[in-house]
Amino acid sequence: MTLAELRQTFLEFFKTKGHAVIPSASLVPENDPTVLFTMAGMLPLTPYLKGQAHPMGARLVDSQKCIRTGDIEEVGDNRHLTFFEMLGNWSLGDYFKPESISWSYEFLTSKQWLGLDPERIYISVFAGDQDAPRDDESIEIWQAQFEMSGIAAELGTVGKDEPSSATSGARIFAYPKSKNWWPDPKMKGLCGPDTEIFYDTGKAHDPAFGEICHPDCDCGRFVEIWNNVFMQFLREEEGGPLKPLPSRNVDTGMGLERTAAVLNGVPTVFDLPEFKTLISAIELKSGKKYGADEESTRSMRIIADHTRAATFIIGDQRGVLPSNVGQGYIVRRLIRRAVREGRRLGITEPFLWQLAEVVIGEFGGHYTELETNRNRIVEAVKQEEEKFDKTIEKGLKEFERMMDDHVISGEEAFILFSTYGFPLELTEELVGERGGNLDVAAFKREFEKHQELSRTASAGAFKGGLADHSVETTRLHTATHLLHQALRQVLGDHVQQKGSNITVERLRFDFTHPQKMTPEEIQRVEEIVNDAIKRDLTVKREEMPVEEAKKSGAIGLFEHKYGDKVSVYTVGDFSKEICGGPHVEHTGELGSFKIQKEEAVSAGVRRIKAALV
Repeated sequence: MTLAELRQTFLEFFKTKGHAVIPSASLVPENDPTVLFTMAGMLPLTPYLKGQAHPMGARLVDSQKCIRTGDIEEVGDNRHLTFFEMLGNWSLGDYFKPESISWSYEFLTSKQWLGLDPERIYISVFAGDQDAPRDDESIEIWQAQFEMSGIAAELGTVGKDEPSSATSGARIFAYPKSKNWWPDPKMKGLCGPDTEIFYDTGKAHDPAFGEICHPDCDCGRFVEIWNNVFMQFLREEEGGPLKPLPSRNVDTGMGLERTAAVLNGVPTVFDLPEFKTLISAIELKSGKKYGADEESTRSMRIIADHTRAATFIIGDQRGVLPSNVGQGYIVRRLIRRAVREGRRLGITEPFLWQLAEVVIGEFGGHYTELETNRNRIVEAVKQEEEKFDKTIEKGLKEFERMMDDHVISGEEAFILFSTYGFPLELTEELVGERGGNLDVAAFKREFEKHQELSRTASAGAFKGGLADHSVETTRLHTATHLLHQALRQVLGDHVQQKGSNITVERLRFDFTHPQKMTPEEIQRVEEIVNDAIKRDLTVKREEMPVEEAKKSGAIGLFEHKYGDKVSVYTVGDFSKEICGGPHVEHTGELGSFKIQKEEAVSAGVRRIKAALV
């Protein structure tokens, strides 16, 4: 089963259960400053999980594009991916545990759908604590499902004096909050227990990971393929008590690539057909064989993963180009890391742009934005490769200058890495050729210091945010609509929003414009926004079909998370824009608008920072 076939089968199954299919939201989060990229299927649906009505109804299903950057250094092993797709079905106050669990079991085991052997399915549930009881309801529902297949699903014990093994008859395992609770156990907001579904690969247990093997064992025998989250509580303050919700939601996530690997009986996601096409192209370029040795295999996996991720980010409906800040820095890092791995394979000329063409060919049929943005993707990757070639040349010159006096220190190796993009492995190799040894430990200390500073800066930059729907962020969010319209009036209709970041103190708005704004243009935009505020215009929300929204003159991204219907916010006679909210009811609530800074982000994209005073 290909990725496309599995994706379509999942969507079709839940259509038969009354779910509306919604398209994937952008990889670049809209109005959520807490993350650089969409990391999970639930992020674009946060307003609806909190109670706002979704235009497509209370039962939804999708395949969401996701990027996770925390594991970039882990990519190259048999399972980590930077870009992946998350299949999800959603109940917004409609069905709950009985339907969610029974449908999951049906989809996985029914011959009409995936047809997995029920004997190889194992389950985890929440064990209970002082906050909430053990999830006995899920246990009973799962036991009833297994009973229909003639399987006695015994409840196992974990962390006890005599823990149960998966080979001793136990099939359902109860784990604490750290394992079976979403999100973080102490975070405020919507939360609840989850039940995770595992597949037994049949791999022999490795005693190095303990005497007992169970679903949460790290030996690799069990692979988690699906997680059903039951949002039935609200924690109003961090670390505070749980309050039962009157309207309960279901939020599920199934990793497309990981599940496809299970279905195809292949040992890693990189053995799937879609990756094999990419890897074959890398083999052709390098003259090396995938699987021939550990080092080249790892390099090919990194190149395949990073090229796929960079292609999707650049080609996204809110596409991001390589740069030195924010999301653009991640794109640059992905491309340059892939180029470095290409060098290790002996590839010296630009080649990633050709692999990007392969990715577009594999996925452009479903994600049409890749085909639409083909030229932008190919040119951006090619230019970044060429820039990095020049960077490597500069790094070599600096390396030679440093080596004139002494063997390069770990600290100097980090300067080569951070300033010139010079790979540590290359520095080590060159130092070794001169008969020296590089102090890798000193390099790592500098690297960790840099990482710590970056994390601290990021925490400051992204603190607060729209996710809490506070009064301050709601006011600033409405102000971005006024700003967007004012920019179009002053600069022209070519202005389009490319991203926003809202904290309780200020808004940040990125938009398309080819040159720096003049002081007069900035002043005029400010005046127009403040005039709209003084007029105390009414802010009205309507739901309408996409075509009707377009005809009405609403601006915004229509290839979007809303599906066939969109939410349109109209601000008096001033602006009309599709959006997921939240907003004030009248512009008079905003106070006074002040632009603090206008600056460049990347080629053709400008940024305004502003506040309400």
